Amino acid sequence: MNKLDDLNIKRNIMKTTVTLIITLLVATLHAADLRLGSPFSDHMVLQREKPVAVWGWADPSESVTVAFDGQTKTATAGADGKWSLKLDALKASAESRTLIATGKEGRKVEVKDVLVGEVWFGCGQSNMQTPVTGHSAGDRHLAANAEQSYPLLRLLMANDSWQEATPDTIKEFSALLFSFGLPLNKQLRVPVGLMFRAKDGSPSGPWLSEQMYRADAACVAVAKKFAETYDYPKGKAAYDQAKILYDEEFAKWKPLADAAKREGKQPLRPPTAPTSVVPAGECFGPRPIGSLFEAFIRPYVGYTIRGVLWDQGEGGTRITGVDQFTLMGALIQGWRKEWGQGDFPFLYIQKPSGGGPAWDDTNPVNENANKFSELPKTVPPAIEAEYNYAIHLKIMKYPNTIMVTSTDLAGGIHPVNKSGYGARGAMVAMNAVYGGKGEYYGPIYASHEIKNGKIVIKFKHTGQGLTFKSGDPSTGSRQAGLQGFAIAGEDHQFVWADAVIEGDNVFVSSRTVAKPTAVRYAWASSFPWANLFNKDGLPAQPFRTDDWPVVTAGKK
Repeated sequence: MNKLDDLNIKRNIMKTTVTLIITLLVATLHAADLRLGSPFSDHMVLQREKPVAVWGWADPSESVTVAFDGQTKTATAGADGKWSLKLDALKASAESRTLIATGKEGRKVEVKDVLVGEVWFGCGQSNMQTPVTGHSAGDRHLAANAEQSYPLLRLLMANDSWQEATPDTIKEFSALLFSFGLPLNKQLRVPVGLMFRAKDGSPSGPWLSEQMYRADAACVAVAKKFAETYDYPKGKAAYDQAKILYDEEFAKWKPLADAAKREGKQPLRPPTAPTSVVPAGECFGPRPIGSLFEAFIRPYVGYTIRGVLWDQGEGGTRITGVDQFTLMGALIQGWRKEWGQGDFPFLYIQKPSGGGPAWDDTNPVNENANKFSELPKTVPPAIEAEYNYAIHLKIMKYPNTIMVTSTDLAGGIHPVNKSGYGARGAMVAMNAVYGGKGEYYGPIYASHEIKNGKIVIKFKHTGQGLTFKSGDPSTGSRQAGLQGFAIAGEDHQFVWADAVIEGDNVFVSSRTVAKPTAVRYAWASSFPWANLFNKDGLPAQPFRTDDWPVVTAGKK
């Protein structure tokens, strides 16, 4: 063997070695390509009693087998590497088990400590986003609950990892969703998994996809109707002028603010920027339609769930000419279509929060609610009720969409008593979703008729029967009969009415209104004096029977 042959052999050995190293590296890289979707991690909960979706990525055309609970299901990755399959419906189990996905050449991914039970997805704005640490100081029940560990309650954290509910993980999780899931875990006696994504201050427009919005006939129709009377060019011109003034004011404010900061002083508040003006049907906020859906929701679409708990409404829609009721219809129907799991329960927290009294002030659920008060001398203005209650109450008209009553809970834009809100949501879920026998709404207006100088109001969700809350000794209010109803004749002037309960009906009348034509109940921005309940302890919802233009005051 000459030196040249020896050199060639060495070169060939080197080439073979390099090739082998490259092959091993490529194989390693390909092995990393077998992965599961972001919701699938150790400690997760899979939904019971439904086919369970599992998906991930592999090499194109690669066959992937998923094994769990004695089942094996196989799928083939598409050209983009995406694969998906469904496990047969599973029974609830608190046993810690492993889900295994296996690909070619023995590649596999293991997900350990998997339980089977109930899975709920929470979404919304700040009242859903605020963690336990943001409310526990003012909510003694939440604080006490957050000090314990719950091995069968699992939380999907912000880093997409499922974790057991421990004092360390609970404090960073949604206070509302934790307070909703904990009672479910205890009452259902099965594992509960809680997933959530929320963004403070967010309107509803960014939470549904662009396609969902553009394809929704109701949204298209209301935007078109609004455009008929909406002078966009005039509004845009006014905005452009206001923007010029704002830029000038901001340019003056900025150096003064910077100087104040350097001196350790509190700078003056900045000038308020004008709200942008856009054509009817378009989003005027900083976040485009669909932006939050694509960023926060899309990665979890398809993960098998029982339902959704939604807490948003203060931010409106931020879509010119499209109201919250109409847009929520597009969102709810759009989410269900994307998830592909039928009309799953969609629970939503009633807005605004509070407003009325509680049946039992000692109940922890109702802590910090309005105290019952005497009836005002005159019927209060009703302007704010038009949006606050009329629009939001209508959302429950969508299929399998259930409102979580909040008028008898702690009030404010950010109610402190998140444990009460969560417990109320859990009660609604237990009775409306899980087949409980209890009532989950207070009395809701059903119909009315005018008879012999009186208006007879028929209610649904009367539960064990209609009743009313009497005086509250803690506030010094006198004993009161049924109150909160205002009645009017053809002059459209509302006065307080006499109201009497007879079965599932309330008879309303007034000596000063000989020919009544309309009635309103609790139709105000706040109504601690409205005291109709059912005997289940749940408050009647505000309503009006007229469609008259709103006046700012009634008469004595």
